[in-house]
Amino acid sequence: MNRNTLYAEILVDELARAGLRQVCLSPGSRNTPLVLAFAKHPQIAVTSHLDERSAAFFALGMALGLNAPVALVCTSGSAAANYFPAIVEAHQSRVPLLVLTADRPHELRHSGANQTIDQIKIYGDFALWSVDAALPEAVPTALGLRNVRTLAARAFAVANGAQARKGVVHLNVPFRPPLEPVAVPGDGVALPVGATARADAFVGMTAAEPIPPNAAVVERVTRLLADTPEGLIVCGPMWQANPNLAAGIVALAQRTGYPVLADPLSGVRFGQAQVLGGYETFMHPHSPLLAGLARPKLVLRVGGVPTAKWLNQYLDQAAPAQVIHVRGDGVWADDSHRVSEFIHADETGFVQALLAALGEGQRARGDGHDSLWAAERATWAAWDQMLNNGAWFDAVAVHDVLDLLPAGATLFAGNSLPVRHVEQFGAPTDKRLNVYANRGASGIDGNVSTALGLGLARRGQPLAAILGDVTLYHDMNGLLAVRRCGVPVTLVLLNNNGGGIFHRLGVKDFEPEFTEHFVTPHDLNYSHVAGLYGLQHIVAESRAHFRAAFAASIEQRASTLIEVRTSALSDLAERAKLIAALKAVT
Repeated sequence: MNRNTLYAEILVDELARAGLRQVCLSPGSRNTPLVLAFAKHPQIAVTSHLDERSAAFFALGMALGLNAPVALVCTSGSAAANYFPAIVEAHQSRVPLLVLTADRPHELRHSGANQTIDQIKIYGDFALWSVDAALPEAVPTALGLRNVRTLAARAFAVANGAQARKGVVHLNVPFRPPLEPVAVPGDGVALPVGATARADAFVGMTAAEPIPPNAAVVERVTRLLADTPEGLIVCGPMWQANPNLAAGIVALAQRTGYPVLADPLSGVRFGQAQVLGGYETFMHPHSPLLAGLARPKLVLRVGGVPTAKWLNQYLDQAAPAQVIHVRGDGVWADDSHRVSEFIHADETGFVQALLAALGEGQRARGDGHDSLWAAERATWAAWDQMLNNGAWFDAVAVHDVLDLLPAGATLFAGNSLPVRHVEQFGAPTDKRLNVYANRGASGIDGNVSTALGLGLARRGQPLAAILGDVTLYHDMNGLLAVRRCGVPVTLVLLNNNGGGIFHRLGVKDFEPEFTEHFVTPHDLNYSHVAGLYGLQHIVAESRAHFRAAFAASIEQRASTLIEVRTSALSDLAERAKLIAALKAVT
Protein backbone atom coordinates (compact mmCIF):
# COMPACT_ATOMS: atom_id res chain seq x y z
CA MET A 1 0.00 0.00 0.00
CA ASN A 2 1.49 3.32 -1.04
CA ARG A 3 0.92 6.71 0.56
CA ASN A 4 -1.88 7.77 -1.80
CA THR A 5 -3.82 4.53 -1.39
CA LEU A 6 -3.48 4.67 2.38
CA TYR A 7 -4.57 8.32 2.55
CA ALA A 8 -7.56 7.86 0.24
CA GLU A 9 -8.79 4.70 1.97
CA ILE A 10 -8.59 6.31 5.42
CA LEU A 11 -10.44 9.41 4.19
CA VAL A 12 -13.18 7.36 2.53
CA ASP A 13 -13.48 4.97 5.45
CA GLU A 14 -13.99 7.82 7.87
CA LEU A 15 -16.58 9.45 5.60
CA ALA A 16 -18.48 6.15 5.65
CA ARG A 17 -18.22 5.96 9.44
CA ALA A 18 -19.61 9.50 9.61
CA GLY A 19 -22.63 8.43 7.55
CA LEU A 20 -21.81 8.95 3.86
CA ARG A 21 -23.64 6.40 1.71
CA GLN A 22 -23.67 7.82 -1.83
CA VAL A 23 -20.99 9.21 -4.15
CA CYS A 24 -21.02 10.39 -7.76
CA LEU A 25 -17.73 9.84 -9.57
CA SER A 26 -16.40 11.14 -12.87
CA PRO A 27 -13.45 9.59 -14.70
CA GLY A 28 -10.01 11.19 -14.58
CA SER A 29 -6.43 10.51 -13.65
CA ARG A 30 -5.56 12.65 -10.65
CA ASN A 31 -8.57 11.38 -8.70
CA THR A 32 -7.59 7.70 -9.16
CA PRO A 33 -6.81 7.04 -5.47
CA LEU A 34 -10.19 8.45 -4.41
CA VAL A 35 -12.15 6.63 -7.13
CA LEU A 36 -10.60 3.28 -6.20
CA ALA A 37 -11.16 3.84 -2.47
CA PHE A 38 -14.82 4.74 -2.96
CA ALA A 39 -15.43 1.94 -5.45
CA LYS A 40 -14.20 -0.76 -3.03
CA HIS A 41 -15.87 0.51 0.13
CA PRO A 42 -18.77 -1.82 1.04
CA GLN A 43 -20.95 0.84 2.68
CA ILE A 44 -20.89 3.43 -0.10
CA ALA A 45 -22.95 3.16 -3.30
CA VAL A 46 -21.25 4.57 -6.38
CA THR A 47 -22.75 6.08 -9.53
CA SER A 48 -20.44 6.94 -12.41
CA HIS A 49 -21.03 9.97 -14.64
CA LEU A 50 -19.09 10.99 -17.74
CA ASP A 51 -19.99 14.70 -17.49
CA GLU A 52 -19.03 16.57 -14.32
CA ARG A 53 -21.76 19.20 -14.63
CA SER A 54 -24.44 16.53 -14.94
CA ALA A 55 -22.80 14.54 -12.14
CA ALA A 56 -23.01 17.50 -9.79
CA PHE A 57 -26.70 18.12 -10.46
CA PHE A 58 -27.39 14.38 -10.14
CA ALA A 59 -25.75 14.46 -6.72
CA LEU A 60 -27.82 17.54 -5.88
CA GLY A 61 -31.00 15.65 -6.73
CA MET A 62 -29.93 12.66 -4.66
CA ALA A 63 -29.12 14.87 -1.67
CA LEU A 64 -32.52 16.54 -2.03
CA GLY A 65 -34.29 13.19 -2.07
CA LEU A 66 -32.27 11.72 0.79
CA ASN A 67 -31.90 14.92 2.84
CA ALA A 68 -28.35 13.75 3.52
CA PRO A 69 -24.91 14.57 2.12
CA VAL A 70 -23.88 13.07 -1.20
CA ALA A 71 -20.24 13.17 -2.30
CA LEU A 72 -18.79 14.28 -5.64
CA VAL A 73 -15.33 13.25 -6.84
CA CYS A 74 -13.52 14.64 -9.88
CA THR A 75 -10.04 15.07 -11.30
CA SER A 76 -8.07 18.31 -11.37
CA GLY A 77 -8.46 21.31 -13.66
CA SER A 78 -11.66 22.43 -15.38
CA ALA A 79 -13.49 19.35 -14.07
CA ALA A 80 -13.82 21.14 -10.74
CA ALA A 81 -15.18 24.24 -12.47
CA ASN A 82 -17.96 22.19 -14.07
CA TYR A 83 -19.33 21.51 -10.59
CA PHE A 84 -19.86 25.21 -9.96
CA PRO A 85 -23.47 25.69 -11.23
CA ALA A 86 -24.75 22.84 -9.04
CA ILE A 87 -22.75 24.12 -6.08
CA VAL A 88 -24.40 27.52 -6.46
CA GLU A 89 -27.84 25.86 -6.49
CA ALA A 90 -26.95 23.66 -3.51
CA HIS A 91 -25.76 26.66 -1.51
CA GLN A 92 -28.87 28.69 -2.28
CA SER A 93 -31.15 25.74 -1.50
CA ARG A 94 -29.25 24.49 1.59
CA VAL A 95 -28.63 21.06 0.02
CA PRO A 96 -25.76 19.04 1.57
CA LEU A 97 -22.98 18.23 -0.91
CA LEU A 98 -19.47 17.02 -0.08
CA VAL A 99 -17.16 17.94 -2.96
CA LEU A 100 -13.76 16.24 -3.30
CA THR A 101 -11.61 17.69 -6.07
CA ALA A 102 -8.30 15.99 -6.78
CA ASP A 103 -5.38 18.36 -7.37
CA ARG A 104 -1.76 18.52 -8.43
CA PRO A 105 0.87 18.81 -5.69
CA HIS A 106 1.94 22.25 -4.54
CA GLU A 107 5.13 22.33 -6.62
CA LEU A 108 3.11 22.06 -9.85
CA ARG A 109 0.66 24.84 -9.07
CA HIS A 110 1.23 28.14 -10.88
CA SER A 111 3.90 26.38 -12.96
CA GLY A 112 2.18 25.91 -16.29
CA ALA A 113 1.72 22.21 -15.59
CA ASN A 114 -0.93 20.47 -17.65
CA GLN A 115 -4.51 20.31 -16.32
CA THR A 116 -3.61 22.51 -13.37
CA ILE A 117 -5.62 25.52 -12.23
CA ASP A 118 -5.96 27.34 -8.93
CA GLN A 119 -8.51 25.21 -7.07
CA ILE A 120 -8.03 26.72 -3.62
CA LYS A 121 -11.43 27.98 -2.45
CA ILE A 122 -12.58 27.85 -6.06
CA TYR A 123 -16.22 27.93 -4.92
CA GLY A 124 -15.77 31.01 -2.78
CA ASP A 125 -18.60 31.80 -0.39
CA PHE A 126 -20.81 29.16 -2.00
CA ALA A 127 -19.04 26.58 0.18
CA LEU A 128 -19.69 26.56 3.91
CA TRP A 129 -16.15 25.27 4.45
CA SER A 130 -13.19 24.79 2.11
CA VAL A 131 -9.99 22.91 2.98
CA ASP A 132 -6.82 22.39 0.96
CA ALA A 133 -5.87 19.02 2.39
CA ALA A 134 -2.31 18.00 3.15
CA LEU A 135 -0.29 15.88 0.73
CA PRO A 136 -0.01 12.20 1.64
CA GLU A 137 3.33 11.37 3.29
CA ALA A 138 5.58 8.40 2.65
CA VAL A 139 5.82 7.62 6.35
CA PRO A 140 2.78 9.30 7.89
CA THR A 141 2.71 10.35 11.50
CA ALA A 142 -0.07 9.40 13.86
CA LEU A 143 -1.01 13.07 14.07
CA GLY A 144 -1.23 13.34 10.29
CA LEU A 145 -3.55 10.36 9.98
CA ARG A 146 -5.73 11.51 12.86
CA ASN A 147 -6.01 14.77 10.96
CA VAL A 148 -7.35 12.89 7.91
CA ARG A 149 -10.03 11.15 9.96
CA THR A 150 -10.98 14.30 11.83
CA LEU A 151 -11.18 16.22 8.55
CA ALA A 152 -13.57 13.63 7.09
CA ALA A 153 -15.82 13.63 10.15
CA ARG A 154 -15.95 17.42 10.31
CA ALA A 155 -16.56 17.79 6.57
CA PHE A 156 -19.54 15.43 6.62
CA ALA A 157 -20.99 17.06 9.73
CA VAL A 158 -20.72 20.63 8.42
CA ALA A 159 -22.36 19.67 5.12
CA ASN A 160 -25.11 17.95 7.10
CA GLY A 161 -25.98 20.98 9.21
CA ALA A 162 -23.55 21.08 12.14
CA GLN A 163 -23.63 24.88 11.81
CA ALA A 164 -27.47 25.20 11.69
CA ARG A 165 -27.75 25.17 7.89
CA LYS A 166 -26.87 22.46 5.40
CA GLY A 167 -24.77 23.14 2.35
CA VAL A 168 -21.56 22.54 0.44
CA VAL A 169 -18.19 21.48 1.88
CA HIS A 170 -15.15 21.40 -0.42
CA LEU A 171 -12.08 19.25 0.18
CA ASN A 172 -9.25 19.88 -2.30
CA VAL A 173 -7.08 16.76 -2.19
CA PRO A 174 -3.62 16.83 -3.82
CA PHE A 175 -1.69 13.72 -4.89
CA ARG A 176 1.77 13.05 -6.32
CA PRO A 177 2.27 10.04 -8.64
CA PRO A 178 1.99 7.13 -8.65
CA LEU A 179 -1.77 7.43 -8.48
CA GLU A 180 -2.44 3.70 -8.83
CA PRO A 181 -2.16 1.22 -5.91
CA VAL A 182 1.33 0.02 -6.73
CA ALA A 183 4.26 -0.54 -4.39
CA VAL A 184 6.52 2.48 -3.83
CA PRO A 185 9.96 1.97 -2.25
CA GLY A 186 10.17 3.78 1.07
CA ASP A 187 6.41 4.14 1.64
CA GLY A 188 5.41 2.83 5.07
CA VAL A 189 2.79 0.11 5.22
CA ALA A 190 2.16 -0.10 8.96
CA LEU A 191 -0.05 2.42 10.72
CA PRO A 192 1.76 4.30 13.46
CA VAL A 193 0.55 3.85 17.02
CA GLY A 194 -2.37 6.15 17.80
CA ALA A 195 -3.68 6.41 14.23
CA THR A 196 -6.10 3.48 13.97
CA ALA A 197 -9.83 3.86 13.47
CA ARG A 198 -12.26 3.83 16.35
CA ALA A 199 -15.29 1.60 16.68
CA ASP A 200 -17.65 4.20 15.23
CA ALA A 201 -16.79 7.62 13.82
CA PHE A 202 -13.37 8.96 14.78
CA VAL A 203 -15.06 12.16 15.96
CA GLY A 204 -18.70 12.20 16.96
CA MET A 205 -20.19 15.31 15.34
CA THR A 206 -23.74 16.23 16.32
CA ALA A 207 -25.71 18.29 13.85
CA ALA A 208 -27.23 21.48 15.18
CA GLU A 209 -30.55 20.81 16.89
CA PRO A 210 -33.63 22.68 15.64
CA ILE A 211 -33.79 26.01 17.41
CA PRO A 212 -36.70 25.92 19.89
CA PRO A 213 -39.15 28.82 20.00
CA ASN A 214 -38.49 31.56 22.52
CA ALA A 215 -41.38 31.77 25.00
CA ALA A 216 -41.44 35.57 25.07
CA VAL A 217 -41.48 35.75 21.27
CA VAL A 218 -44.29 33.19 21.09
CA GLU A 219 -46.30 35.21 23.60
CA ARG A 220 -45.81 38.42 21.63
CA VAL A 221 -46.74 36.85 18.28
CA THR A 222 -49.75 35.15 19.87
CA ARG A 223 -51.04 38.54 21.03
CA LEU A 224 -50.56 39.94 17.53
CA LEU A 225 -52.50 37.06 15.99
CA ALA A 226 -55.30 37.44 18.52
CA ASP A 227 -55.51 41.21 18.00
CA THR A 228 -55.29 41.17 14.18
CA PRO A 229 -58.11 39.36 12.38
CA GLU A 230 -56.94 40.61 8.97
CA GLY A 231 -54.05 38.21 8.40
CA LEU A 232 -52.54 35.67 6.03
CA ILE A 233 -50.17 32.72 6.27
CA VAL A 234 -47.77 32.46 3.32
CA CYS A 235 -45.82 29.24 2.75
CA GLY A 236 -42.91 29.67 0.37
CA PRO A 237 -40.59 27.00 -1.06
CA MET A 238 -39.15 24.60 1.49
CA TRP A 239 -36.64 22.14 0.08
CA GLN A 240 -37.57 19.42 2.55
CA ALA A 241 -41.31 18.94 2.91
CA ASN A 242 -42.47 18.41 6.48
CA PRO A 243 -45.94 16.84 6.86
CA ASN A 244 -46.04 17.82 10.54
CA LEU A 245 -45.43 21.45 9.64
CA ALA A 246 -48.07 21.30 6.90
CA ALA A 247 -50.65 19.90 9.32
CA GLY A 248 -49.69 22.50 11.91
CA ILE A 249 -50.07 25.32 9.38
CA VAL A 250 -53.57 24.17 8.46
CA ALA A 251 -54.50 23.87 12.15
CA LEU A 252 -53.15 27.38 12.77
CA ALA A 253 -55.21 28.68 9.87
CA GLN A 254 -58.35 27.17 11.36
CA ARG A 255 -57.50 28.57 14.77
CA THR A 256 -56.85 32.13 13.51
CA GLY A 257 -59.16 32.25 10.50
CA TYR A 258 -56.17 33.21 8.34
CA PRO A 259 -56.13 31.84 4.77
CA VAL A 260 -53.01 29.88 3.79
CA LEU A 261 -51.38 30.70 0.46
CA ALA A 262 -49.20 27.67 -0.31
CA ASP A 263 -46.40 27.55 -2.87
CA PRO A 264 -46.29 24.25 -4.80
CA LEU A 265 -42.74 23.71 -3.47
CA SER A 266 -43.73 24.28 0.15
CA GLY A 267 -44.88 20.74 0.91
CA VAL A 268 -48.23 22.21 1.96
CA ARG A 269 -50.27 22.54 -1.26
CA PHE A 270 -50.23 18.89 -2.36
CA GLY A 271 -51.40 17.07 0.73
CA GLN A 272 -53.60 19.75 2.31
CA ALA A 273 -56.67 20.76 0.31
CA GLN A 274 -57.71 23.49 2.78
CA VAL A 275 -55.24 26.02 1.36
CA LEU A 276 -55.26 28.53 -1.49
CA GLY A 277 -53.34 27.89 -4.73
CA GLY A 278 -55.09 29.94 -7.42
CA TYR A 279 -53.63 33.30 -6.44
CA GLU A 280 -51.29 33.65 -9.43
CA THR A 281 -54.45 33.87 -11.54
CA PHE A 282 -56.76 35.97 -9.39
CA MET A 283 -53.97 38.35 -8.29
CA HIS A 284 -52.88 39.04 -11.87
CA PRO A 285 -52.96 42.79 -12.70
CA HIS A 286 -55.66 42.12 -15.33
CA SER A 287 -57.79 40.03 -13.00
CA PRO A 288 -61.27 41.50 -12.39
CA LEU A 289 -61.06 40.12 -8.83
CA LEU A 290 -57.86 41.87 -7.78
CA ALA A 291 -59.42 45.16 -6.67
CA GLY A 292 -61.86 43.40 -4.35
CA LEU A 293 -59.28 41.37 -2.46
CA ALA A 294 -58.72 42.12 1.20
CA ARG A 295 -55.41 43.68 2.19
CA PRO A 296 -53.81 41.90 5.17
CA LYS A 297 -52.49 43.79 8.17
CA LEU A 298 -50.38 40.84 9.33
CA VAL A 299 -48.57 38.19 7.28
CA LEU A 300 -46.97 35.14 8.86
CA ARG A 301 -44.37 33.64 6.51
CA VAL A 302 -42.49 30.33 6.45
CA GLY A 303 -40.12 29.16 3.73
CA GLY A 304 -38.40 31.07 0.96
CA VAL A 305 -39.61 33.83 -1.35
CA PRO A 306 -42.77 32.53 -3.11
CA THR A 307 -42.49 31.48 -6.74
CA ALA A 308 -45.57 33.48 -7.76
CA LYS A 309 -44.80 36.90 -9.23
CA TRP A 310 -48.26 38.37 -8.65
CA LEU A 311 -48.53 37.09 -5.09
CA ASN A 312 -45.27 38.85 -4.27
CA GLN A 313 -46.54 42.04 -5.89
CA TYR A 314 -49.85 41.81 -4.02
CA LEU A 315 -48.07 41.40 -0.68
CA ASP A 316 -45.74 44.29 -1.44
CA GLN A 317 -48.54 46.66 -2.45
CA ALA A 318 -50.65 45.64 0.55
CA ALA A 319 -47.79 46.88 2.78
CA PRO A 320 -48.97 45.00 5.91
CA ALA A 321 -47.95 46.57 9.19
CA GLN A 322 -46.55 43.26 10.43
CA VAL A 323 -44.67 40.68 8.36
CA ILE A 324 -43.31 37.94 10.60
CA HIS A 325 -40.93 35.48 8.96
CA VAL A 326 -40.07 32.23 10.77
CA ARG A 327 -37.05 30.35 9.38
CA GLY A 328 -35.34 27.35 10.91
CA ASP A 329 -32.05 27.77 9.04
CA GLY A 330 -31.80 31.49 9.72
CA VAL A 331 -31.40 32.41 6.03
CA TRP A 332 -32.89 35.75 5.01
CA ALA A 333 -35.52 35.63 2.23
CA ASP A 334 -37.33 38.95 1.72
CA ASP A 335 -36.55 40.67 -1.57
CA SER A 336 -39.23 43.34 -1.01
CA HIS A 337 -37.83 44.21 2.45
CA ARG A 338 -41.25 44.13 4.13
CA VAL A 339 -40.32 41.81 7.01
CA SER A 340 -40.87 43.52 10.35
CA GLU A 341 -39.66 40.60 12.50
CA PHE A 342 -37.41 37.70 11.56
CA ILE A 343 -37.62 34.74 13.94
CA HIS A 344 -34.80 32.20 13.78
CA ALA A 345 -36.57 29.12 15.12
CA ASP A 346 -37.69 25.68 14.04
CA GLU A 347 -40.85 26.29 12.01
CA THR A 348 -42.74 23.22 13.22
CA GLY A 349 -41.93 23.89 16.86
CA PHE A 350 -42.89 27.53 16.53
CA VAL A 351 -46.26 26.75 14.93
CA GLN A 352 -47.00 24.15 17.61
CA ALA A 353 -46.12 26.69 20.31
CA LEU A 354 -48.52 29.21 18.75
CA LEU A 355 -51.28 26.60 18.66
CA ALA A 356 -50.75 25.80 22.33
CA ALA A 357 -50.77 29.48 23.28
CA LEU A 358 -53.89 30.26 21.25
CA GLY A 359 -55.92 27.51 22.92
CA GLU A 360 -58.67 25.40 21.43
CA GLY A 361 -61.00 28.13 20.20
CA GLN A 362 -61.58 28.63 16.49
CA ARG A 363 -62.05 32.05 14.96
CA ALA A 364 -64.48 32.45 12.09
CA ARG A 365 -63.22 33.95 8.84
CA GLY A 366 -63.96 37.61 8.38
CA ASP A 367 -65.38 39.32 5.31
CA GLY A 368 -61.89 40.16 4.06
CA HIS A 369 -60.85 36.54 4.17
CA ASP A 370 -64.02 35.54 2.32
CA SER A 371 -62.92 37.63 -0.67
CA LEU A 372 -59.82 35.47 -1.03
CA TRP A 373 -61.74 32.23 -0.74
CA ALA A 374 -64.34 33.47 -3.23
CA ALA A 375 -61.55 34.34 -5.68
CA GLU A 376 -60.03 30.88 -5.15
CA ARG A 377 -63.31 29.16 -5.93
CA ALA A 378 -63.89 31.36 -8.98
CA THR A 379 -60.42 30.60 -10.33
CA TRP A 380 -60.80 26.85 -10.27
CA ALA A 381 -64.37 27.06 -11.56
CA ALA A 382 -63.15 29.06 -14.56
CA TRP A 383 -60.30 26.62 -15.08
CA ASP A 384 -62.63 23.62 -14.95
CA GLN A 385 -64.85 25.33 -17.51
CA MET A 386 -61.90 25.79 -19.88
CA LEU A 387 -60.96 22.13 -19.50
CA ASN A 388 -64.54 21.02 -20.13
CA ASN A 389 -64.60 23.18 -23.26
CA GLY A 390 -61.64 21.30 -24.71
CA ALA A 391 -58.70 23.56 -23.90
CA TRP A 392 -55.37 22.01 -24.90
CA PHE A 393 -52.14 23.94 -24.33
CA ASP A 394 -49.03 23.56 -22.21
CA ALA A 395 -50.71 24.36 -18.87
CA VAL A 396 -53.33 21.66 -19.48
CA ALA A 397 -50.55 19.09 -19.78
CA VAL A 398 -49.13 20.29 -16.45
CA HIS A 399 -52.59 20.02 -14.87
CA ASP A 400 -52.95 16.47 -16.19
CA VAL A 401 -49.55 15.42 -14.85
CA LEU A 402 -50.59 16.53 -11.35
CA ASP A 403 -53.95 14.82 -11.77
CA LEU A 404 -52.56 11.50 -13.01
CA LEU A 405 -49.60 11.06 -10.68
CA PRO A 406 -50.33 8.63 -7.85
CA ALA A 407 -49.99 9.66 -4.22
CA GLY A 408 -46.38 9.60 -3.07
CA ALA A 409 -44.95 10.18 -6.54
CA THR A 410 -42.05 12.54 -7.18
CA LEU A 411 -42.38 15.43 -9.63
CA PHE A 412 -39.56 17.69 -10.73
CA ALA A 413 -40.66 20.97 -12.33
CA GLY A 414 -38.06 22.59 -14.54
CA ASN A 415 -37.27 26.26 -14.86
CA SER A 416 -38.51 28.55 -16.43
CA LEU A 417 -42.16 28.03 -17.53
CA PRO A 418 -42.91 24.55 -16.10
CA VAL A 419 -42.49 25.49 -12.44
CA ARG A 420 -44.59 28.60 -13.02
CA HIS A 421 -47.31 26.46 -14.61
CA VAL A 422 -47.26 24.11 -11.62
CA GLU A 423 -47.60 27.22 -9.47
CA GLN A 424 -50.56 28.64 -11.40
CA PHE A 425 -52.42 25.52 -12.50
CA GLY A 426 -51.75 23.08 -9.67
CA ALA A 427 -54.89 23.09 -7.53
CA PRO A 428 -54.51 22.20 -3.83
CA THR A 429 -55.34 18.59 -3.08
CA ASP A 430 -55.25 16.08 -0.23
CA LYS A 431 -53.14 13.81 -2.47
CA ARG A 432 -49.55 14.06 -1.26
CA LEU A 433 -47.01 14.66 -4.02
CA ASN A 434 -43.31 15.32 -3.58
CA VAL A 435 -42.71 18.35 -5.81
CA TYR A 436 -39.22 19.76 -6.36
CA ALA A 437 -37.51 22.40 -8.48
CA ASN A 438 -34.11 24.07 -8.60
CA ARG A 439 -35.35 27.40 -7.24
CA GLY A 440 -32.28 28.30 -5.22
CA ALA A 441 -30.65 29.98 -8.21
CA SER A 442 -33.49 29.17 -10.66
CA GLY A 443 -31.18 28.16 -13.51
CA ILE A 444 -32.17 25.98 -16.44
CA ASP A 445 -28.87 24.08 -16.30
CA GLY A 446 -28.74 20.59 -14.81
CA ASN A 447 -32.49 20.12 -14.45
CA VAL A 448 -32.50 16.69 -16.12
CA SER A 449 -29.75 15.44 -13.82
CA THR A 450 -31.38 16.84 -10.69
CA ALA A 451 -34.60 15.05 -11.57
CA LEU A 452 -32.80 11.75 -12.16
CA GLY A 453 -30.84 12.10 -8.93
CA LEU A 454 -34.14 12.54 -7.11
CA GLY A 455 -35.44 9.45 -8.86
CA LEU A 456 -32.51 7.33 -7.68
CA ALA A 457 -32.93 8.59 -4.11
CA ARG A 458 -36.67 7.82 -4.23
CA ARG A 459 -36.35 4.63 -6.24
CA GLY A 460 -39.56 3.13 -4.93
CA GLN A 461 -41.75 5.98 -6.18
CA PRO A 462 -42.81 6.94 -9.72
CA LEU A 463 -40.79 9.85 -11.14
CA ALA A 464 -41.97 12.48 -13.58
CA ALA A 465 -40.28 15.65 -14.78
CA ILE A 466 -41.79 18.56 -16.70
CA LEU A 467 -39.16 20.41 -18.71
CA GLY A 468 -39.03 23.11 -21.35
CA ASP A 469 -37.23 22.51 -24.62
CA VAL A 470 -34.31 24.85 -23.89
CA THR A 471 -33.95 23.40 -20.39
CA LEU A 472 -33.74 19.87 -21.81
CA TYR A 473 -31.21 21.06 -24.39
CA HIS A 474 -29.03 22.45 -21.60
CA ASP A 475 -28.69 19.05 -19.93
CA MET A 476 -29.14 16.41 -22.62
CA ASN A 477 -25.93 14.80 -21.32
CA GLY A 478 -27.78 14.06 -18.09
CA LEU A 479 -30.07 11.61 -19.90
CA LEU A 480 -27.24 9.08 -19.97
CA ALA A 481 -28.04 8.38 -16.29
CA VAL A 482 -31.44 6.92 -17.24
CA ARG A 483 -29.73 3.79 -18.53
CA ARG A 484 -26.36 4.04 -16.79
CA CYS A 485 -27.82 4.50 -13.30
CA GLY A 486 -31.10 2.67 -13.90
CA VAL A 487 -33.54 5.53 -13.24
CA PRO A 488 -36.90 5.17 -15.03
CA VAL A 489 -38.49 8.55 -15.69
CA THR A 490 -41.43 10.02 -17.54
CA LEU A 491 -40.22 13.27 -19.11
CA VAL A 492 -42.87 15.71 -20.27
CA LEU A 493 -41.30 18.09 -22.78
CA LEU A 494 -43.13 21.38 -23.31
CA ASN A 495 -41.64 22.35 -26.67
CA ASN A 496 -42.45 25.87 -27.86
CA ASN A 497 -39.25 26.00 -29.94
CA GLY A 498 -37.29 28.53 -27.93
CA GLY A 499 -37.42 30.70 -24.85
CA GLY A 500 -41.17 31.10 -24.62
CA ILE A 501 -41.01 32.77 -21.23
CA PHE A 502 -39.45 35.86 -22.78
CA HIS A 503 -42.81 36.66 -24.37
CA ARG A 504 -43.85 37.80 -20.88
CA LEU A 505 -41.22 40.55 -20.89
CA GLY A 506 -41.25 44.03 -22.35
CA VAL A 507 -38.40 43.20 -24.72
CA LYS A 508 -40.91 41.22 -26.82
CA ASP A 509 -41.81 44.42 -28.67
CA PHE A 510 -38.31 44.92 -30.06
CA GLU A 511 -37.75 42.97 -33.26
CA PRO A 512 -35.73 41.48 -34.89
CA GLU A 513 -33.47 41.35 -31.84
CA PHE A 514 -36.16 39.71 -29.69
CA THR A 515 -36.58 36.61 -31.84
CA GLU A 516 -32.91 36.29 -32.74
CA HIS A 517 -31.34 36.85 -29.32
CA PHE A 518 -34.06 36.06 -26.74
CA VAL A 519 -36.50 33.49 -28.15
CA THR A 520 -33.69 31.85 -30.18
CA PRO A 521 -35.74 29.24 -32.09
CA HIS A 522 -33.69 26.03 -32.40
CA ASP A 523 -35.83 23.72 -34.58
CA LEU A 524 -34.44 20.64 -32.84
CA ASN A 525 -35.94 17.21 -33.40
CA TYR A 526 -36.13 15.65 -29.96
CA SER A 527 -36.94 12.20 -31.30
CA HIS A 528 -33.22 11.89 -32.02
CA VAL A 529 -32.43 12.84 -28.41
CA ALA A 530 -34.77 10.13 -27.13
CA GLY A 531 -33.27 7.59 -29.51
CA LEU A 532 -29.71 8.45 -28.53
CA TYR A 533 -30.38 7.80 -24.85
CA GLY A 534 -32.79 4.88 -25.23
CA LEU A 535 -36.07 6.59 -24.28
CA GLN A 536 -39.38 5.95 -25.97
CA HIS A 537 -40.55 9.09 -27.78
CA ILE A 538 -44.21 10.07 -28.09
CA VAL A 539 -45.62 13.27 -29.58
CA ALA A 540 -48.94 13.99 -27.86
CA GLU A 541 -51.46 14.78 -30.60
CA SER A 542 -54.32 15.61 -28.23
CA ARG A 543 -55.15 15.82 -24.56
CA ALA A 544 -56.61 12.32 -24.55
CA HIS A 545 -53.48 11.00 -26.25
CA PHE A 546 -51.27 12.75 -23.70
CA ARG A 547 -53.20 11.43 -20.71
CA ALA A 548 -53.12 7.86 -22.01
CA ALA A 549 -49.39 8.00 -22.80
CA PHE A 550 -48.48 9.57 -19.46
CA ALA A 551 -50.60 7.16 -17.41
CA ALA A 552 -49.12 4.16 -19.24
CA SER A 553 -45.53 5.37 -18.76
CA ILE A 554 -46.02 5.97 -15.04
CA GLU A 555 -47.76 2.65 -14.50
CA GLN A 556 -45.14 0.65 -16.42
CA ARG A 557 -42.18 2.67 -15.09
CA ALA A 558 -41.09 3.06 -18.69
CA SER A 559 -38.54 5.73 -19.57
CA THR A 560 -40.50 7.92 -21.96
CA LEU A 561 -40.12 11.35 -23.49
CA ILE A 562 -43.63 12.70 -24.10
CA GLU A 563 -43.43 15.81 -26.26
CA VAL A 564 -46.14 18.46 -26.17
CA ARG A 565 -45.59 20.82 -29.09
CA THR A 566 -46.95 24.23 -28.28
CA SER A 567 -46.85 27.88 -29.33
CA ALA A 568 -45.70 30.45 -26.81
CA LEU A 569 -48.04 33.11 -28.22
CA SER A 570 -51.13 30.90 -28.27
CA ASP A 571 -50.29 29.59 -24.78
CA LEU A 572 -50.21 33.17 -23.51
CA ALA A 573 -53.55 33.86 -25.19
CA GLU A 574 -55.12 30.84 -23.48
CA ARG A 575 -53.75 31.97 -20.14
CA ALA A 576 -55.27 35.40 -20.71
CA LYS A 577 -58.64 33.74 -21.43
CA LEU A 578 -58.58 32.16 -17.99
CA ILE A 579 -58.00 35.51 -16.30
CA ALA A 580 -60.77 37.13 -18.37
CA ALA A 581 -63.13 34.25 -17.57
CA LEU A 582 -63.01 35.08 -13.86
CA LYS A 583 -65.56 37.82 -14.41
CA ALA A 584 -68.12 35.35 -15.75
CA VAL A 585 -67.94 32.96 -12.80
CA THR A 586 -68.07 35.52 -9.96
